[in-house]
Amino acid sequence: MAQSTKTAIKAVPLRHPLRWAAALYLVLVAAAFIVDASHRSAYDWKSFNKYIFDARVFKAAGVTLSLTIIAMFFAILLGIALAVMRRSPNPVFRNVSWVFIWIFRGTPVYVQLVFWGLLSTIYHSFFIGIPDIHFGHFYLGVHFAISQTASLYWLAIIGLSLNEAAYMAEIVRAGLLSVDNGQEEAAKSLGMSWWTTMRFIVIPQAMRIIIPPTGNEIVSMLKTTSLVTAVPLVTDLYARTRNISDEIYNPIPLLMVACAWYLFFTTILMFAQYFIEKRFARGHSPMIGVQS
Repeated sequence: MAQSTKTAIKAVPLRHPLRWAAALYLVLVAAAFIVDASHRSAYDWKSFNKYIFDARVFKAAGVTLSLTIIAMFFAILLGIALAVMRRSPNPVFRNVSWVFIWIFRGTPVYVQLVFWGLLSTIYHSFFIGIPDIHFGHFYLGVHFAISQTASLYWLAIIGLSLNEAAYMAEIVRAGLLSVDNGQEEAAKSLGMSWWTTMRFIVIPQAMRIIIPPTGNEIVSMLKTTSLVTAVPLVTDLYARTRNISDEIYNPIPLLMVACAWYLFFTTILMFAQYFIEKRFARGHSPMIGVQS
């Protein structure tokens, strides 16, 4: 019987000279831009260093961050409610959710914020309760005055939250649709109600799909807060840096100040998103975070 001969296979890695040449070119272009920008007087790095940690800018950055966090908190809650309503067997809930999403996704967020900024000229107060029912001077509800200046901050939050909730509803709905229908059928066979099934079975499994686009929406919300200039007397990061640039007649360094703060917040949010995705992807995507 003839003996088989084994020959070692010598693996030669495939070379990519054009890829490395393109990468080197991009590095040289970036280095040239940095060196040129460091000597270009139009950037006015002295003003940049002066105002990057200015107290007014620091306070406005805090306003931007608070607008982002609070607006996204309410938007996520409302988005989940709207997505669940879209899947409700009740036709009233389904239609109300669809109309809400249709209105707030179909109109620009800046136009919506302008409307909220002018709301106090239309209504001086809101009444939350049972309409047209009162006993003497006792109404079944509560009045909220919106004509005060302090209310404008919350009007901006309401405008941002309602707009973002329409997008979050579709993100959550996509996550809910990703869960196999057999999960709901199994829960129903165990006697679980529809709401209990959504709360303990469907929504937790959908989080793996919901988290990544939600992180993108949070970053987008951070930048969308620059549009709150449509609401009077609400001074965010962009509005404050623009006001300072009007004072010194030099907008470029203040624009870079605003960009630096936005990049700082965005970097933190991106790191947080990475760890949250890693947490919810356990058991589903073992290769997450592994780079080739």
